Amino acid sequence: MKIVMAIIKPFKLEEVRDALTAIGVRGLTVTEVRGYGRQKGHTEIYRGAEYAVSFLPKVKIEVAVNSAQLDAVIEAIASTARTGRIGDGKIFVIDLEHALRIRTGDLDAEAI
Repeated sequence: MKIVMAIIKPFKLEEVRDALTAIGVRGLTVTEVRGYGRQKGHTEIYRGAEYAVSFLPKVKIEVAVNSAQLDAVIEAIASTARTGRIGDGKIFVIDLEHALRIRTGDLDAEAI
């Protein structure tokens, strides 16, 4: 089992969710986050003054999947979130040792 963590642009969230649902992903967690990568933020003009915005709004998606689904999940996220411009985001894959569904007591693969 793996956890796929993706940091994407906020306006791509619904498209990514739809793509994951289409390949059989049954649940995901979404967190609004702020950060920067190679783009190092940007400047904005507000009431005539220029401000540096160091941390840009992003969305973090976390999905627990069986190892057999991993490649399909990564491809769905990457192809849907890609705009071709800087700041599209990153995908990280983390090993998941155990999972437990609290309500039923299901373990590991049955829990996700």
